[in-house]
Parts: sequence; C-alpha cells; structure tokens
Amino acid sequence: MRVETPLLDQVNSPADLRGLSDAELTKLAQELRAEVISVVSETGGHLGSSLGVVELSVAIHAVFNTPVDKLIWDVGHQCYPHKILTGRRSRMRSLRQGGGLSGFTKRSESEYDPFGAAHSSTSISAALGFTVGRDMGQPTGDAIAVIGDGAITAGMAYEAMNAAGHLGKRLFVILNDNDMSIAPPVGALNKYLNGLSAHAPFAALRSLAEGVEAAMPGPLRDGARRARALVTGMPGGGTLFEELGLTYIGPIDGHNIPELLATLRAAKTRATGPVLIHAVTVKGKGYAPAENSADKYHGVAKFDVISGLQAKSKSNAPAYTAVFGKSLTEEAARDGRIVAITAAMPSGTGLDIMAARFPARVFDVGIAEQHGVTFAAGMAAAGLKPFVAIYSTFLQRGYDQVVHDVALQNLPVRFAIDRAGLVGADGATHCGAFDVSYLSNLPGFVVMAAADEAELVHMVATAADYDAGPIAFRYPRGDGVGVQMPEMGRVLEIGRGRVMREGTDVALLCFGAHLAECLLAAEMLAAQGISVTVADARFAKPLDVDLIRQLARNHAALITVEQGAGGGFGAQVLQYLANSGGLDHGLRLRTLTLPDRFIEQASPAAMYADAGLTVADIADAVRKVAPRQVAAKRA
Repeated sequence: MRVETPLLDQVNSPADLRGLSDAELTKLAQELRAEVISVVSETGGHLGSSLGVVELSVAIHAVFNTPVDKLIWDVGHQCYPHKILTGRRSRMRSLRQGGGLSGFTKRSESEYDPFGAAHSSTSISAALGFTVGRDMGQPTGDAIAVIGDGAITAGMAYEAMNAAGHLGKRLFVILNDNDMSIAPPVGALNKYLNGLSAHAPFAALRSLAEGVEAAMPGPLRDGARRARALVTGMPGGGTLFEELGLTYIGPIDGHNIPELLATLRAAKTRATGPVLIHAVTVKGKGYAPAENSADKYHGVAKFDVISGLQAKSKSNAPAYTAVFGKSLTEEAARDGRIVAITAAMPSGTGLDIMAARFPARVFDVGIAEQHGVTFAAGMAAAGLKPFVAIYSTFLQRGYDQVVHDVALQNLPVRFAIDRAGLVGADGATHCGAFDVSYLSNLPGFVVMAAADEAELVHMVATAADYDAGPIAFRYPRGDGVGVQMPEMGRVLEIGRGRVMREGTDVALLCFGAHLAECLLAAEMLAAQGISVTVADARFAKPLDVDLIRQLARNHAALITVEQGAGGGFGAQVLQYLANSGGLDHGLRLRTLTLPDRFIEQASPAAMYADAGLTVADIADAVRKVAPRQVAAKRA
C-alpha cells in the first residue's frame, strides 16, 4: 500500500505553497495545525493565538511573494505557523529555549521576519514604513500587517491607520478578529462592528462577504455580528476604517482557505491604496482544550496533547503574581477607595483575584497603557487609591504619562511592576530591566523592590497607606523563595532598609529579589575567611542614607546588587556617596547590574548566569575588592 507523503514535508519555504491547489492548501493547514500542537506540547508557549491563524498563515504566504513582500505579525506570539512555513520547522522544538528560536518574530532569525514584534499595536506603523521605502525605490514589495482585535484597541494602531489613509499608499492590514486577546477585548470599540457599508468600493469583493455570516458556524457567526459593530455606524454611512482612508473588506471566515485565497488574490490584484481585510477567527481553533479554556490557552506550559493537562510547577512557594493579587484584594476589603487598573492582563497580573471579589473596582483598559496610567492619575486626583498593575516591559509604553500626568502633578498612583528582571522564555523583549532607572530619576517618586514574597505583602500594604505622591514596587516573575508568609502586610517606613547579616570586611547592599543569592554568597565567603555584611535596601528612592553611610564607614568595600540595568539603584548609591564625601576615605565601590546588552531567552537561571549575577559571580566580586589583609589571611 502506497503511503502518501504529508504535504507539510514537501514545504521548505513559502514558494512551495504557490504550486499547491486550493484543496491541497486546505489539507496543508490541517497538517500545520497538528504540527503546532505537537511542538508547543513539548516547548510551552503561545498556543491559542497561533492555532487561530493557521489558515491565515497558509493563505498569506500562498498569495503574497514573501520575503520580498513584508509580512508583519502583531503581536508576534501568533507567528508559530509562520515560522514552520518559512524554513524553521526543524528547529521548532528549540522554541523559547536558550540558543533556540524566539517565541516572537525576530529580524536576526529569518529574512521572513522583516520586523520584530513582541509588544502589540506596532505592525501598521512598521508596514507603512516599508511602503514608503518601496515607493522610494528600496527593494521591498507589498507590506502586510496582521493585527489582532486586542492589539487594534491601542491608540498607536489608529494613529498609523490615519497616517496610511492620509498618504493613500498601497498597504494591506488584516484584522484577525478572534474576540479574545489575552483577556476578552474591552471598550466601546469592541462593540462597534455591526453591519457592513452598503457602498463597499470593491464591489466584486462585496459578494464574497454577502451571505457569509449565515453560513458560518455558531461561534463564527456570533463573532461576525460583533465584528461588524466595529466598523459601521459612522456618520454618512461609511465605516470607521473608511473614514480613516482604508478600503474595508469583510468580515470573512478566517478558517476558510478558499474564501481567504479569493479575498487576498482579489485585493492584491485590485488595491491601489490602503486596504483592511477583516477576518473572523477562533482562538485555539482545532484543539478542544484550547477552544474550551477561558484564556484559550494563550500561554501554556508543556502539556499532554491528549488530555490538554499542563505541567505544574514543582515549587511549594507561592507565585509572586498570586501573592500580589491576594494581598491587594485583602487591602481592598479594608479600604473601599482602593481600585485597580490593568492593560489587558487581569490574570497575568493577578488582578483577576480582586476582580472576582470586587468586580466594580477593577478596570481593564485593554492594550492601552498610556490611557491606563492617565486614567489612574484622574482617579487619584478624585481621591481614590489606584493601583496600576503592569509588567515592567509594558509600563515603558506609558512613560510619558508616568512623567507628566503622575509625577509632575505628584499624584498618589501606585505602580505594581510585575516581571521585573530577567523573565526566561519570553526573552529580551519582555525583560524588566529598565524600570528602576526610569522611575528613580523622577522627582517625588518612591521606588521599592521586594526581596521575597513576604516583602511583597508588606509593600502592597505600604503603597496602600502612602498618599504623599506616586509610589512603585517591583517583583519578579515566577515563584517566591519559600519564606514564612505574614498573616497581614505591615506598613514599611519609607526609605528604610534592613541588615540581614552582620560582617566586617565587605558589605553587599541588595535591591530586590537577588537577596537570597547575596546571602548564599556570604555563606560561601565565610567559609573562606571573608566576613560579609548583607543588607536589603528595600528602597531605591528615597535611599536609606543612614544605612549606606553605616555600611561605607564600617567596611573596606561596598557592592550593590540589583536585577536591573545600569543607571538604576547602584547609580543612585554611587551618586549619593560621591556627593556626600562617602568615597573620600578610599571605600571600594562596585555595582552589579545587568550588562549593557539585551540577553536572549533561556531559563531565568541561565540568563542570570549570562548576566554575571549568580552566587558565584557575587562571591567573586567580593573577593576582588576584599581588603588586602583578608587576602593575606586566606593565603
């Protein structure tokens, strides 16, 4: 009996798709979906979003001439099918691992990744940049931006569409509307797609959309109805996108290969200006555990394909995110003025815990960090106690608002900064390296870092109690270190650290969650005859200057340690000592920070080893600055 060779085995690049029939492309999509499920079951990663774009990935590469035509995924976590089709299938099981493939699109990884995307809502701006390059004679073809219905809620996407409509350049935007980003999309925009324009400029394409809704399966049909609310109802009978200058086509079934191919081919043939193609999809499509999950398996650990059960953490310590969520909920129960804001990440930040108990006091603003920060500033000005829970890497998107709307007005907004430091498989784009630097420079800000999960409980209580101005506290991804948890958080004295271990030769002053490594290094060094003091700074601003003076006066050397970039806590300490004369008696001062480069994905432990921040690295730094008499004594 002759065994038929899988079509996927015959695809080495997108060019191979262009010789297949529509029926073969449909079969290929089925094989591609199974491959994605198999890969992610072994690596973990972003499953649901990738399953939702399998047919889109096949159709786009079959119609457009990538890599000459530039395909940009927004956000890049929906790119796994794209990676398989673009010559990276053999490496997919290295996904999100050290030395392996990135979980996002990455320019240095493939010519088929023309633009890196791990933060959302950037694709249309980048695609417009490629079109201008094309029209100015650069060797690039059409630009295609695939943007999710969550990503398109961000203001940057509309700024880009407004500019594209103004310039009138040929550009393709594909709205992947699955009604489910990481959390369900929110806001009036999400209710605004009800009824297609009666005067679609592409009359031939209009016939593709007519009757599609009635023929769709239930979930897709409901999605199409909701989807049309997004673009219709504008004065004058046009659509929102048409008012911005884009030709609108859709909605179409994003899982129907013939329909996708016909639409893309017609649009490619006839478009002269910017076009938006609206495809309705199902996140997690084709894998029941994902389709039936509340988060559609947005981000998963390794899992069993048959049951869908994910591997569980082996740690007995609670996760920092859960500790924050529970602590804030308890504080909210005691203080009715506490409210919380998230930017499309209620479960990722732990605010789903508070939302379950106090739903009217938790606000999900969608992928709109800028709005979220200023929204919180308005709440603070009204007398509420807002907690803004945003990952360090995403808070960067709202920095202007942090400066002008919060710090300049000295409003008591509380910033809960999750994913501080190196985060592992998500890599450099999600690294929380810069928040200490960019917040400590702002007048009036209080900046804290939790050394462990118990300290996080106290810092939540401290932030809730603090009304004198803006305050921030940072904590890492993952599980805590297993310390005794307090029954209730206590309010810390602002600007006051603590000494954890007394020594005489060298002082380690740690800011944040590397305290355990500092204590282990001190134990290692004690066995070698070097006496080390270990202190937990707790605050980068205001500094505990009394503690710093004491450490500088009583030790021959002082080393600061932090999970952040240069220019952060260590720089604050150095500046204080330099200006106060603390270096005049010959104190040796060193700062251990993340290096001045981006660190690629690996396990957090491997990333910190790459950064030179292991226990051994800290001990080695101490040896290098230890007093001569200590070295002589050891010899």
